[in-house]
Amino acid sequence: MQSADTVLMIEPVAFGFNFQTAVDNYFQINAESHDTQAKALKEFQTFVQKLRSKGIRVITVKDTLEPHTPDSIFPNNWVSFHQDGTVILYPMFAENRRLERRGDIIEDLTIHQLSVSKIKDYSVFEAQNKFLEGTGSMILDRENKIAYATTSVRLDEDVFTQWCEEFKYQPIIFHAFQTVNGQRLPIYHTNVMMCVGTDYAVICLDAIDDKAEREQVEQKLTQSHKEIIMITESQMQQFAGNMLEVQNEQGEKFLVMSESAYRSLTSRQMQTMEAHAEILYTDLHTIEQNGGGSARCMLAEVFLPKIGEVNSK
Repeated sequence: MQSADTVLMIEPVAFGFNFQTAVDNYFQINAESHDTQAKALKEFQTFVQKLRSKGIRVITVKDTLEPHTPDSIFPNNWVSFHQDGTVILYPMFAENRRLERRGDIIEDLTIHQLSVSKIKDYSVFEAQNKFLEGTGSMILDRENKIAYATTSVRLDEDVFTQWCEEFKYQPIIFHAFQTVNGQRLPIYHTNVMMCVGTDYAVICLDAIDDKAEREQVEQKLTQSHKEIIMITESQMQQFAGNMLEVQNEQGEKFLVMSESAYRSLTSRQMQTMEAHAEILYTDLHTIEQNGGGSARCMLAEVFLPKIGEVNSK
């Protein structure tokens, strides 16, 4: 199954511009003001409400004031939840983001009738300055067992390859860039330039400067029967690559994105997307500016089995 019907979201209590991540996240703009947290909380609550209105199950957990974790609103970087009951913890580049990993969140999943059978902890690689920031740094085609990843400070090739070997994914590694002040600089996370749905992929192929790498990615998507929906670098800057397909309990699929991403799309792109999934968008302006992440980053997909399902097997 490619899309989850349950997502975990972390409610912000002290959201703001993170100087530690800004060193290589060129999507971030320091627009902090006295009401940044209040605005981010309102955007978060509206987002949750819109997801739930479509029948998508949302588990919300409130962040804590201490330790201060300004990026806690983006949980998909530190944790992923899998169909066999495995929970994976990831090594994080920014030291203050490592504080986002919370054992109590995993323990409390039983309250929601979700079963955890095993925890795999990759955070030990932080001691070696090697990082793999979850489903931010790699895009998973779960049905075809393919993992797409652009190299950056946030993704170490050796750790990524080890992850793929352990979880039996084929690694597709490439280099993606964005233009910053006239320079081509590495994109910090693959999920800002690429999204893989059940039978389609939204991708900024123009960000892959190397022709051979670009052709390899395009070929792999085509071979795995994905309709390729190309976006421009300008659209990528509006977070049009930071989308996620989810579904409700009835199996109806939704392509979730921010209002900025939605407004950047052409009518033809929208039509192609809507042939695969209903578009669901929400205003995340404050979060996008200060956090440098968007809708997809805020959603940690939960594929864990239900406790009743486990007991009945």
